[in-house]
Amino acid sequence: MKAIKNAAACAIVAAAACLHGVPAQAQALPQELRPGLPAASLSGQAKFTYWGFEVYQATLWVAPGFAAPAYDKSPFALELAYLRDFKGADIAKRSIAEMRRQAPVTPMSPAQEAAWEARMRALFPDVGAGDRITGVHQPGTGAVFWHNGRLLGEVRDPLFAKLFFGIWLSPQTSEPQMRRALLAQDKSPAPAGAPP
Repeated sequence: MKAIKNAAACAIVAAAACLHGVPAQAQALPQELRPGLPAASLSGQAKFTYWGFEVYQATLWVAPGFAAPAYDKSPFALELAYLRDFKGADIAKRSIAEMRRQAPVTPMSPAQEAAWEARMRALFPDVGAGDRITGVHQPGTGAVFWHNGRLLGEVRDPLFAKLFFGIWLSPQTSEPQMRRALLAQDKSPAPAGAPP
């Protein structure tokens, strides 16, 4: 009976970690990020689950001076380590849907949506459990994407980059707990009236 209670307690702690993120631990910066972000450090990690299914583990690496309220002004990298299989086209489609959440703050035109979705479909491969897609934010330029350490390509559009990374880092994200976990090491003050 005691073993069952201990197992149940462990399961509750594990579930809480999935909901609230995984504590940032000392990890080595991935090899592909070292040339462009040599001084980056781990900000936070979180596991995304949907209807009880584990989808991916997100890890945010930030350069010195990173501030969450102005994430689009800083270099950083966001890695998604997938825990299930997905089609690249589905990742692109879902990304556009999530980018639309920020439309009240930063509107997107139908032409932009179509062009960006087409570009992501061309860039993002189908993924399986264990695959990683890493996006590197380049302020004022756009985003560069990697798959398992191999360069996929880039989207040279600062607005695209702001909205794409805003899926996880914007106050308008659909996953505020994940945002908080990814920004766990950010000590910058929030602007007055901004959501946590």
